Amino acid sequence: MSSKSGSPSTLKLVGLVVAWYAGNTLYNVYNKKATNMIHAHWFVACAQLFVGMLWSIVMWVSGMRKKPNLTAADIAACVPIGLMACLGHAGSVLAMGVGAVSFAQIVKACEPVFAAVVGLIIPPMDLKPILAYAMLVPIVGGVGIACIKEGKGVDINYTAFMWASIANLAAALKGKLGGSVTHSLKGDKSKNMDSANVYAVMNIISFLFTVPMVVVAELPTLQAEWDKAVSANGANAVIINIALSGFFFYLYNEFAFAFTASVGAVTSSVLNTAKRVIIIVVSSIVFVEPMERNTVIGSTIAILGTFAYSMAETSGKKTAPKKKTA
Repeated sequence: MSSKSGSPSTLKLVGLVVAWYAGNTLYNVYNKKATNMIHAHWFVACAQLFVGMLWSIVMWVSGMRKKPNLTAADIAACVPIGLMACLGHAGSVLAMGVGAVSFAQIVKACEPVFAAVVGLIIPPMDLKPILAYAMLVPIVGGVGIACIKEGKGVDINYTAFMWASIANLAAALKGKLGGSVTHSLKGDKSKNMDSANVYAVMNIISFLFTVPMVVVAELPTLQAEWDKAVSANGANAVIINIALSGFFFYLYNEFAFAFTASVGAVTSSVLNTAKRVIIIVVSSIVFVEPMERNTVIGSTIAILGTFAYSMAETSGKKTAPKKKTA
């Protein structure tokens, strides 16, 4: 969007951010409601991706959006990214399903730590500025403070922490593995792979990876869990919350992808950090999740550390000398 025709308008960028934030917040609300109703969280994650897949198919079949024109080799190149997207999405759903939304969001603020480590151990090495690495300390420290409950000491929902950490690792790997692939696909106009179609393809691949996880992890008890959820809440409530969570999940990601394509990954990362504040506050109100003093202090430190990390990374990229070409 910001290529030859110039930078995108401020109004358009503001609209993308508002839609992204609203969709993300609503997704978290409906996702938590759905996972509270039915304790089959891989199934919920899979159903959410299915809703997004249906949306993409409707857009392509109706002609409202051009269909991707991919070869078998292109699809194969996208498979590892789709797998990481699957693990990232499922990890977030399971983390929020077994724990508080606010806690999952606090742990997910540690995503830069995982990205920094992945950047160092997986070639080509991605070295960050020293100041960016220094900001990892308040991020980890803030999350640690948030896990200390007054009068109880360290109090962690280890299952939620594990799944949120898996989501962080998957997001870092997706970013590392996917950058060159998506850039190449977007660069070839004949493939019709704008930011919306890139996300749609990744969503479909992610769905295909999630299906076998539902079969392995939940199929034997899925019918019983569904019956229990319907008996307690009614079929309409269960279906509506799953469907809306899937719709808003797809919608907010599409807007986030469009925004990132317009302004770049670093600016998007900064706003992604700010987004967590809104989600933590809204979820604490909607689901009456307690926010003790240490939780507020720790989450504030972690989120500010993430913001500072993004800014330090930006500064490093601006000051890095450009390589001369022969």
